[in-house]
Amino acid sequence: MDARVADRTGEVAVDLAVTGMTCAGCVRRVEKALANVPGVTDAIVNFATARARVHGGAGVRPAQLVAAVKAAGYAAAPLPKPAEEAARVARMRRRDGLHALAAVLLSAPLAIGMAGDWVGLDLMPPPWVQAVLATLVQVWLGARFYVAAWKAARHGTGSMDLLVTLGTSAAWGLSMVALLLPAPHAHGHPPLYFEASALVITFVLLGKWLEARATGQTAAAIRALVALRPETARVRRDGGEVMLPIAGLRAGDIVLLRPGERIPADGRIQEGTGGIDEAMLTGEPLPAAKGPGDPVSEGTLNTDGALAITVTAVGDDTTLAKIVRLVEGAQASKPPIQKLVDRVSAVFVPVVLGIALLTLGIGWLAGLSATDAVLHAVAVLVIACPCALGLATPTAIMVATGAAARAGILVRDADTLERAHAVGIVAWDKTGTLTEGRPTLTDIVPAEGVTAGEALRLAASVQAGSEHPLATAVRARAVADGVAVAPASAFRARPGRGATATVEGRDLLLGNRRMISEAGRDPSTLAARADALEQAGKTLAWLADADRVLGVLAFGDKPRAEAVRAVARLKDAGVRSVMLTGDSEGAARAVAKSLGIEDVRAGLLPEAKAAAVTRLRADGTVAMVGDGINDAPALAAADVGIAMATGTDVAINAAGITLMRGDPGLVPDAILIARRTRRKIVEGLAWAFGYNLIGIPLAACGLLSPTLAGAAMALSSVSVVVNALTLRWWRPG
Repeated sequence: MDARVADRTGEVAVDLAVTGMTCAGCVRRVEKALANVPGVTDAIVNFATARARVHGGAGVRPAQLVAAVKAAGYAAAPLPKPAEEAARVARMRRRDGLHALAAVLLSAPLAIGMAGDWVGLDLMPPPWVQAVLATLVQVWLGARFYVAAWKAARHGTGSMDLLVTLGTSAAWGLSMVALLLPAPHAHGHPPLYFEASALVITFVLLGKWLEARATGQTAAAIRALVALRPETARVRRDGGEVMLPIAGLRAGDIVLLRPGERIPADGRIQEGTGGIDEAMLTGEPLPAAKGPGDPVSEGTLNTDGALAITVTAVGDDTTLAKIVRLVEGAQASKPPIQKLVDRVSAVFVPVVLGIALLTLGIGWLAGLSATDAVLHAVAVLVIACPCALGLATPTAIMVATGAAARAGILVRDADTLERAHAVGIVAWDKTGTLTEGRPTLTDIVPAEGVTAGEALRLAASVQAGSEHPLATAVRARAVADGVAVAPASAFRARPGRGATATVEGRDLLLGNRRMISEAGRDPSTLAARADALEQAGKTLAWLADADRVLGVLAFGDKPRAEAVRAVARLKDAGVRSVMLTGDSEGAARAVAKSLGIEDVRAGLLPEAKAAAVTRLRADGTVAMVGDGINDAPALAAADVGIAMATGTDVAINAAGITLMRGDPGLVPDAILIARRTRRKIVEGLAWAFGYNLIGIPLAACGLLSPTLAGAAMALSSVSVVVNALTLRWWRPG
């Protein structure tokens, strides 16, 4: 199976499953190996998901990448199908669970004996029983650590496995020497430390099992999305109905749906009406009423109607498939903070080995027995586990992007999430973002010698081929008034200005005051009436031909009900709102006042919007929210671009965050989930570094036994993952 997928930049993206990684240091080495393959421009490895995403030219082949990973001491393969991957993960989790259980059973007598020593009871098994139990744990259950450590050492690198192997081998070997070559001892038998080696491996195996169970939950969002796809569809063929597997659907097929069935592909309703539950796409809990001509998406639920749907997209081209790819891409990416952690992890193991050797040498010179000096060094090796460092960021990113997706917030990558937490200014487009985007034509002011009906007819003719909300309003009014629309030619949209077309041999333009002035038309005859309409909050469109202004059309667009609360929530969060719009000053200020926005910048062309965003960035991190073609430059110029999925594809492609429903309230939600994610990342890294900063000195000073060090090491990884998993319970405000 070819793992290559062409991304939006034209590069090839290759996804691989990587096995054999045990810590953040492994991540760094695999990334380095992949980056050295000719043609590769970028390689990102995710420790939590055990996946790699590689970008490069068209000549990059999965086989080259697999070979590079193998040469680095690990294994890789193209991603399996979701069902195969789920089965593989289940097998590995079952194996880890059985190994952990076996280790617990074998180590239990040693743990009981150690606990007895603490309270003055001699419960430890005989020396040879200790040796047998510890050897089974060390050699049988610990074999995986030896194999991984040997691979790492053979390639001149270090890993968590090397630390565990050296530490437990030292404790086990010291005990075996004391058992086989006993020196005279007051109690009749020499001191043994089999419980240290056995319990350290047991704690590591338990930690790995708990870690695998916890990290498995982080991918729940993607599994839930994929599970929404039905396996079969009822299709109208040759006058009858046939059941087909989803893979057999084609664009143009007519799919028949009964109440309670999920939609198997993207399409448009041809027959019937009903409620469609789109919560998996938009986060909206109430079903949306749909009828003939309305679009529907794969995976959504038909709640109460008998529908016939014409298929428009199948397979990887559906909205659901694109969402899954987007969430997977976000979970595979890394924010800058994790890249820093990876660099630290790359030198972590060599530094710990140095500290352990230093502990051994200083202990010996300070007069400690060889046994005590070795045990102190062993405790240093065991406590210093870099696993938690590698898990803190990716688990938080995975859980957060999944929770956000369930709420209708799609985040393109981890960099966007990282920047979004620092947003201090939100720049809003007006029409379709803060307002409903469904304006109505409320007033027609014709020039002298022109009737209102004629002005409407010409305006509707110019806008016959436009998808702009104002054009829709003009055409709707023409239909309502029974006005016949004339054919138009040479139509041209002018983003930020309006449109031009030739109607009945006349060159007409319909646009804002700027467009009229640039064309050299004099608006003064209608200026007074136009100013009054603007002050009333109306949006104006001026109609003119080659000689003069023919009239003014005024539009009303209600602010979204959610917009007032969104602006207020941002203010409570310390975020300032700014309105950037191509609309007139009067109309913009009227809407802004009703929403509580004080900073208004009106009459902006697309390039001027982008320039305004650039100037705002001097005051802090800026998010731009928009939905139209004219918003794309500003979305790209902002630190964080936020697009409404109800808007244009151009705007969505320029944004880092897409809101799956037209609700401004999702903007503060996106910023707040980013802030919470950042907090969880920092907390996780604090846990990870804290364990080592406190544990290593304690172990070096002899205040932490190897057994307790092993328990603390296992607990560090589990606590980091559990802390990140609390993001699963995040809900939008």
